[in-house]
Amino acid sequence: MALANLHKWAFFYFSPDFSPEQNTVINRNPMGTCEMITVGFDPRAKENGSIIEVAKQLKTEGVQFIELCGGFGPTWTTKINEALDFAIPVGAVMYGPEFRKQLFEIMN
Repeated sequence: MALANLHKWAFFYFSPDFSPEQNTVINRNPMGTCEMITVGFDPRAKENGSIIEVAKQLKTEGVQFIELCGGFGPTWTTKINEALDFAIPVGAVMYGPEFRKQLFEIMN
């Protein structure tokens, strides 16, 4: 099944010392009809507002939806949705409870 209406989407993730300025990658399909933008943020970006600003900018550039890594959690999923006035879908990848301890140890 082709996703003919999908043209541009984004994925946000956290990694230590990453920034949108240095860690944004754009991938296009061979025909150039679909674009995936991955944007890396340092976990401390939650404190400075840059996540919201990048989301707003990508929305104005035609991104159709934003997917968030599990590290954003439900609070940041809601914050970004509200900041974008729910104009595009913003969702998050989630891990089951069996992985929370492992992920916490990796991320802290």
